[in-house]
Amino acid sequence: MSEFIEGLAEILETEVENIQQDTMLGDFAWDSLAVVSTMALVDDVYSVMLDGQALAKCQTVGDIQALITAANGK
Repeated sequence: MSEFIEGLAEILETEVENIQQDTMLGDFAWDSLAVVSTMALVDDVYSVMLDGQALAKCQTVGDIQALITAANGK
């Protein structure tokens, strides 16, 4: 999970310490570019392709992790 957290921190232009389960994505630059970058990150780290629309609706880091878990279960 740390590789994902490090990559997400870079995408959101913040420090790794700021990324927690309950971190609100809207507090950072969570825009369409961040969504596409996060899709690529998840594909690289977990070999899972997330649905862009579902990812864009995520409000917290925990929401993204839940999507990853659900996609891994398919």
